[in-house]
Amino acid sequence: MNFDNKDKAILNVLLENSRLSFREIAKKTDMSTATVMHRVHALEKEKAIEKYSASLDYEKLGYDITIIVEIQVSKGKLEDVEKKIAKHPNVVAVYDVTGAFDVVIIAKFKNRKLMDVFLKHIQTYDFVLRTNTQLVLKTLKEDKIKVQ
Repeated sequence: MNFDNKDKAILNVLLENSRLSFREIAKKTDMSTATVMHRVHALEKEKAIEKYSASLDYEKLGYDITIIVEIQVSKGKLEDVEKKIAKHPNVVAVYDVTGAFDVVIIAKFKNRKLMDVFLKHIQTYDFVLRTNTQLVLKTLKEDKIKVQ
């Protein structure tokens, strides 16, 4: 599906606030409510819009610790390890990457003890050869990008 400027405008408004009504989106994008409704349904059908969610401030919710973990995995077992790690409730993201490591994950924790248990646990997984953990000291930007 090709996305025109109207689709992109709708998507960018939804990125700012996915709770807006079709009427409110129409006002912000200078389109009719019917046009917005039909386009949003088409974007959902094409899976350009996968889901609607809230943007949370995890620090205010007590998740003060964010870590980035690089993982080196045995050949042929990458997908198995990634799927297993992705199921953990504290894991925010799992990336398949190039370079010295095979996987990069981002996870958030309420305290060091929970982080420590998690790190020790993933090191026991079969086929995990090596890990490298980085503690995030300060988050300068963590946002969604606008569609252009």
